[in-house]
Amino acid sequence: QVQLVESGGGLVQAGGSLRLSCAASTSTFIINAMGWYRQAPGKQRELVAAITRDGSTNYADSVKDRFTISRDSAKNTVFLQMSSLKPEDTAVYSCNAEGTSIFGSRRTYWGQGTQVTVSS
Repeated sequence: QVQLVESGGGLVQAGGSLRLSCAASTSTFIINAMGWYRQAPGKQRELVAAITRDGSTNYADSVKDRFTISRDSAKNTVFLQMSSLKPEDTAVYSCNAEGTSIFGSRRTYWGQGTQVTVSS
């Protein structure tokens, strides 16, 4: 099993910055990838950014030049540095971790979500 603990959400003005953190803890799974998704009211949940164990990253086009995902592999922690925030970035941001158990089964886990609100 994997436990995800998130922090860093809040309220900021447009143009401001926030850093989200997500720590994954597990003793029986190997984390293969971690990322951030978001869901705004009336919209589908979308991938914001993801990072794999080898350091490869993937970003939504809407955030590619403004957000940066990073990791601390030793702690199974992923960060999302968000800059130049826009009101349209307002959403619930959820941490995601995909892993493989010691028995070879794959699982996906989600954090509880953290609200990011950007005022105009």
